[in-house]
Amino acid sequence: MLDNDRNSSITDAGSPNHEPAFVLVGKLQRAHGVNGEIAMRVDTDFPERIRRGRVLYLGDHHLAVKVLRTRWKGKLLLLRFDGYETPEDVSELSNLLAFVSVEDIPALPEGEYYHHQLIGLQVFEGEELLGQLSAIIETGANDVYIIEDPNGKELLIPAIPDVIKSIDVKNKHMDVRLLEGLR
Repeated sequence: MLDNDRNSSITDAGSPNHEPAFVLVGKLQRAHGVNGEIAMRVDTDFPERIRRGRVLYLGDHHLAVKVLRTRWKGKLLLLRFDGYETPEDVSELSNLLAFVSVEDIPALPEGEYYHHQLIGLQVFEGEELLGQLSAIIETGANDVYIIEDPNGKELLIPAIPDVIKSIDVKNKHMDVRLLEGLR
């Protein structure tokens, strides 16, 4: 089972097992007010992780900034960063993506996974290797996993209990049982 934010964009292979180093939590919008605040569109189910004292990593170069204050304004989160005192200071950050370190993401309940944990799993039906999970499509009802075989052919499978039999993130292994007509 998956949840939003678990689909967050990821960057940088952070370890030998290709765990990412950063997970997307939002996109900075525009300066707000006269005290150096900036609005952010939040792209996480865990906005509580973005709070005073936390570090966000901004843009492609992952500029580390310490959060001094947060408050909500409608659907936007207003942020104040250490070292950014004026609207002019903070406006240079407009349109940058905001990330948290993968080490700072909360643990999920048993049987739930972040998308970045699933990408790259080897997918088997019994002893047969179907391919590698290469992407995940979010639909209204359930996610759909895109499995790419060694020849580049794609197989789409629904992420439902009748199909997904087991997931072993540590060993990069997923067992499935394809429904009639999925091949």
